[in-house]
Amino acid sequence: MSNRQVLLIIVAFLTLTIGSFVWFIATWDNREAGTPAPSFILAQKLPPEAPALTTGTNL
Repeated sequence: MSNRQVLLIIVAFLTLTIGSFVWFIATWDNREAGTPAPSFILAQKLPPEAPALTTGTNL
């Protein structure tokens, strides 16, 4: 195989991989999954003592 053929195979693989990923994202419908998308809010992820730590007060 020549260098040009190898490069064309690599480019074809990358094109198919990226193209299929873009197609997956473009056709994604979360409503089909049956569960709503989780809402990640920083306040929900912080431990209970986080407000005390951010204000500098003692626990």
